[in-house]
Amino acid sequence: MTNKIILEIRAGAGGDEAAIFAGDLARMYQRYAAKVGWKFDVVDYNQTTLNGYKTFIAKMSGDGVCDSLKQESGVHRVQRVPATEKSGRVHTSTATVAILPEIEPKELVINPNDIEVSFSRAGGPGGQNVNKVETAVRVTHKPSGIVISSRSERSQHANREAAMSILRAKLYEQQQEAEFKKVSGERKEQVGSGDRSEKIRTYNFPNDRITDHRIGKKWHNIEEVLNGNLDPVIKAFKKIPA
Repeated sequence: MTNKIILEIRAGAGGDEAAIFAGDLARMYQRYAAKVGWKFDVVDYNQTTLNGYKTFIAKMSGDGVCDSLKQESGVHRVQRVPATEKSGRVHTSTATVAILPEIEPKELVINPNDIEVSFSRAGGPGGQNVNKVETAVRVTHKPSGIVISSRSERSQHANREAAMSILRAKLYEQQQEAEFKKVSGERKEQVGSGDRSEKIRTYNFPNDRITDHRIGKKWHNIEEVLNGNLDPVIKAFKKIPA
């Protein structure tokens, strides 16, 4: 199992609150990585108000990272009174999480003619160098329409490498999904496919309860879990036979 992954979080249904929840999830994985000694490098993000993210992409590496987090892929749902809600009503919002194994260049070769690369100023944190030099990279894969941006590194070359790494992971995932569909036909359930259209977990704040719908297990202390204490969740999945 690979020790390098791409983490991609996207706000789903729920507007500002979905973006805030996506931010909560991003910080949860970042804190857990710090706790267990994994490397966590932010590649790109689209930040909103109140520390939310429409999108958040990071690279993670460390012993057992893929094996520990592979079950996180899917739709995460939150039920709570949002910071933006004045009348105290509980809202339901979602965010999607994708855990993609990092694919080595030799494992998936991309035709240079199939990509278009553009550069821009990175903006955001990173000091004067980031803002004055066109270090941010945008890679478009023409056949698939996939667009990847990277702006956290301090050089064009490093950002291009980061973007290409994410593109390889996404193209590999597409290939795997195509193979799965070919084998299973047009089966709707997509059992075991890791289809991210499925709701996998609900974070219910009024009841202080997290429920994983795939294994029917529940945990309490939501704040503690969101603060990076993912061990109970990860251990519950490791007990299940593959």
